[in-house]
Amino acid sequence: MGTVLTRLVRAEWAKLFSTRVWIGLLVGACVLSGAFAALFTAFAGNPDSGLPPLDSPEYGQLAFSLATNATVISVVLGIIGITQEYRHRTATPTFLATPQRGRVVIAKLLAYAVAGIGLAVVVCAVTTAVVLLYGNARGNAPDLSGDNLRVLAFAGLALVIYTVIGVGLGALLKNQVGAIVAALVYLFVVEPLLRSVPATAGAYKWLPGGALEAMTATFQGPDLLEQWQGALLLLGYGLAAAFLGTLLAVRRDVV
Repeated sequence: MGTVLTRLVRAEWAKLFSTRVWIGLLVGACVLSGAFAALFTAFAGNPDSGLPPLDSPEYGQLAFSLATNATVISVVLGIIGITQEYRHRTATPTFLATPQRGRVVIAKLLAYAVAGIGLAVVVCAVTTAVVLLYGNARGNAPDLSGDNLRVLAFAGLALVIYTVIGVGLGALLKNQVGAIVAALVYLFVVEPLLRSVPATAGAYKWLPGGALEAMTATFQGPDLLEQWQGALLLLGYGLAAAFLGTLLAVRRDVV
């Protein structure tokens, strides 16, 4: 099984790098995280912005956590990784070549988790470069150590987990456009609403967004999990999405 799975993972990487989609997603992720880091650094310490000053510990943690702005790209990467099979009608030959559908989905999960690691490394590097260079240009840059380094590492981990969640979501919904729209609506509409409504605000910390905030200290919310708890919760969401996506892909018809 190990040899078969390795072959399937390599096949998924070949599919991914045979198109230019991954380049666009990588560039988009870097631009997104880098732009937010630049804006944050530009307005740090401005009384009207409410952002902490450059020489404060809070600035460093918040600045490095901005790498998580690329989580939306990570989700889209994972969604495309599996829904492209249905969109381009290659799912049937793929599953005929490997009748054990579970192995195919597991291979996709592994392949895109590794791709997510690569994306996370590049995004975190870009975010770090912008924060350090721009911070130095403004007279003060945070140290890449201690809590700052921990936040950056958790931000990278979040990007990888969101990629896995994207694969699971794509396997659940099959339709590429529908899955991407559903992910965007949830990330930018549903979670913010749940966080802002008093009746549901208490449940927010148990959602993926709440877990992400706990991991990266993006907001000093009144009721967030501990950093390690947020990491475990988000990892749980990733594993649940992977399990459900695999289960459904194995049981339902391809067309």
